[in-house]
Amino acid sequence: MKCRRCRAPAVVDVRRHNAAFCRECFLRHVREQVRRAIDDHDMLQPGDRVLVAISGGKDSLAAWDVLRELGYDADGLYLGLGIGSYSDESSRYAHEYASRHGLTLHSVDLARDYGYDVPGAAVATRRAPCGACGLSKRHLFNEVALERGYDAVATGHNLDDEAAVLLGNVLRWETAYLGRQHPVLPAAEGFVRKIKPLVRLGERETAAYCVLSRIDYIVEECPMAAGNRHLGYKELLNELEDRSPGSKAAFLLGYFERAHSRFAGDAASERAHLRPCPECGAPTTGDICAFCSLRARATVGDEAAVELVARRTARGRSSGRSARRATAPAPPGAPTGAG
Repeated sequence: MKCRRCRAPAVVDVRRHNAAFCRECFLRHVREQVRRAIDDHDMLQPGDRVLVAISGGKDSLAAWDVLRELGYDADGLYLGLGIGSYSDESSRYAHEYASRHGLTLHSVDLARDYGYDVPGAAVATRRAPCGACGLSKRHLFNEVALERGYDAVATGHNLDDEAAVLLGNVLRWETAYLGRQHPVLPAAEGFVRKIKPLVRLGERETAAYCVLSRIDYIVEECPMAAGNRHLGYKELLNELEDRSPGSKAAFLLGYFERAHSRFAGDAASERAHLRPCPECGAPTTGDICAFCSLRARATVGDEAAVELVARRTARGRSSGRSARRATAPAPPGAPTGAG
């Protein structure tokens, strides 16, 4: 294969563009896709300070690297989730990247700073781990950005991630979520601007970017993500993409261009009812915000958590004695495979 741009030997092919690239031209392609996303959606202005949500994975580290290459003032924020050795490894990759490049990486640890971790929160609240994790991330990324005076929070959501979320929202016609699904969520009272600069890049491209840029990242998927329905949506879309390259980009980018505005009103109507949380000041529609509610339930104490697990185990044993069942199902939201 020859590079489409310079005709040198190619090292990466991008099927949806019907193109292959050498190392230098591929890195240029990635930066150009990010620059185009920023310009098309008016994500950033000159002089903006950006806080990049860093997980230690390929997408967040690629986003941080590309934003720096494009000349943006970008710092990182790592959130320790308490997911056993997985969190230890992801923290190591995040901090090694920051140290190697002399960058600022802020760090928040759920257990140290807020008294709970994701596995414990999942058990105590009977929520799926991904729900507790996502809620904590959204709240704390926004809180740190506001406290430290950043203009925007950038996340590493890529084209594959966003297409899978869009498919799930369309299947259930979640109109408020559809109204909020966009590469940019503008700043509002109590909210910093949120941007997704990788929205034009697939995860295969971000992985190749990291390899060719010699960026080390954690390869393993989060052990608590098993069973997440969006992984199933990704598999379906990957099958479609294999048969018809470019389908995911057409689906997602077409939605942004032609359909998002039709649902924006549903999201705006929710914002009209926001008021400050009496505990932390974050905007909420409830008596207290979802984060403070999660934290309160997740920090009731180890004895209460043990008692909760014991009650659920007892119910499982009772169901197992039923003549209609041989075994009881696993309790919903119970942590699996991670400490």
